[in-house]
Amino acid sequence: MDPSDLQQQADLAGMRVRYTPGPLHEHEAAGSPFVQFRDWLAAAVAAGLVEPNAFVLATVGDGRPSSRLVLLKELDERGFVFYTNTGSRKAREIAANPSVSACFPWFAMARQVVLQGKAEPIEPEAAEAYWRTRPRESQLGAWASDQSRPIADRATLHARLAEVQERFAEGDDVPIPPGWGGYRIVPGEVEFWQGQPGRLHDRLCYRRSADGWVRERLQP
Repeated sequence: MDPSDLQQQADLAGMRVRYTPGPLHEHEAAGSPFVQFRDWLAAAVAAGLVEPNAFVLATVGDGRPSSRLVLLKELDERGFVFYTNTGSRKAREIAANPSVSACFPWFAMARQVVLQGKAEPIEPEAAEAYWRTRPRESQLGAWASDQSRPIADRATLHARLAEVQERFAEGDDVPIPPGWGGYRIVPGEVEFWQGQPGRLHDRLCYRRSADGWVRERLQP
């Protein structure tokens, strides 16, 4: 093994952060995971975290997991909504197996929220309404990209974008592509993790039951 590789391993082993935030007590947590999530999201926004609505979405296809960062765009009592090309890898895997996991990694606050549930397509009219709020360049990009499919090079992608820009004249509305929409993650379990000294982290888990949400503390 190269000496530099050994040094890198030693550096990784020594990387530690001592978490010193306040504890997460059951009596201070909301009865609903959606309310608790909104509280934590508001705190992340107030703290100036970059893209606090970004989360890691994990899906499963052909028995193999895959993950990527996506952006949370809507949240209500039904679930967590994100948008994507419906021909993308994530969308194809959701069609085959709707079970997904998501993780919001708010490292700067020593917090993370992990949820597990089922992803379902949202209503077309809801996708249409969100599409109209997107920046024009993002709309054109969605038309130019056949997401997750191979392409020869970046020049080819830019050539496709130029074709789309010519197709949709400046000032005209860009319609929603036929292969674009949204998904709602309907959670069955939501865990709130708060880092603590000595790795005795706080973990409060909400699990859906026939009578609503049951909350319990998990060992770190």
